[in-house]
Amino acid sequence: MQEKKKKIILKAIAQTVKKLRGNKSQFMLGAEFDIPSSVISNLEREIKDPQLTTLMKFSSAFGLTISQFMKEFEKELPLNFSIYDE
Repeated sequence: MQEKKKKIILKAIAQTVKKLRGNKSQFMLGAEFDIPSSVISNLEREIKDPQLTTLMKFSSAFGLTISQFMKEFEKELPLNFSIYDE
């Protein structure tokens, strides 16, 4: 995957988590749902590519299924985004 496209994806994940987290602090979200605050911080700062299990924890924390979470994530991607070059 091109580094540029990876950065776009990480940014969209970060924006999704920030939006769904709302006013709840990273610490409180982590404490309530057993997600280390460092994981939340790294994800929101677009430092680490999260594992699927981590995304599933986030979706559960926000009361969403993983498919609902991914739909929210897709809204943050640029229009007509594709992982592949055409």
